[in-house]
Amino acid sequence: MPGKSGNLSLRTAAGFLITPSALPYTEMTPEDLVHCAADGTPLTPGRPSSEWRLHAAIYAARPDAHAVVHTHAPRATALACARRPIPPIHYAITLTGGPRIPCATHATFGTAALADAAVAALGPSLRATLLANHGLVALGATLAGAVALAREVENLAGQYLNLLAAGLDPVLLTDAELAEAAAALKDYGRPA
Repeated sequence: MPGKSGNLSLRTAAGFLITPSALPYTEMTPEDLVHCAADGTPLTPGRPSSEWRLHAAIYAARPDAHAVVHTHAPRATALACARRPIPPIHYAITLTGGPRIPCATHATFGTAALADAAVAALGPSLRATLLANHGLVALGATLAGAVALAREVENLAGQYLNLLAAGLDPVLLTDAELAEAAAALKDYGRPA
């Protein structure tokens, strides 16, 4: 994302590394990252992102999360502003761990209420959710994986918006079709 909207973090043994608050990405260096304890208390100098509670809550609830990416990607954010989940329009939705990408209930940015809403929407197994009137959050086993998933959610949001803008009713994939796609994607991209 351009400017300074959104943030990302990476789990560490002591807590997590997170991007700093209000620093444009073009000006950021590795030294600007803030190391926080699991409860969000800074362990190094600097001010962590205002969304540190979101990251801390996801790490506390989801041991499988080793990286979290939060963006205000334009298409996903447009759907989040309509509080509209992304239905199973494309098999790539299975990459998020579910048959659809939900939209968490609204809460003010940077609050524990937003963190709680995101954790509730993600549940025990989803890897992405929209945040009402805000943006999206994606998690992964690696930072590269979380970034790739956030990009895929933005792509799916664009496809869905294109269908809606054209006045078309998307044909949704069935549970069986989604299960078949998920099985096929399990080893996709891995060496034989």
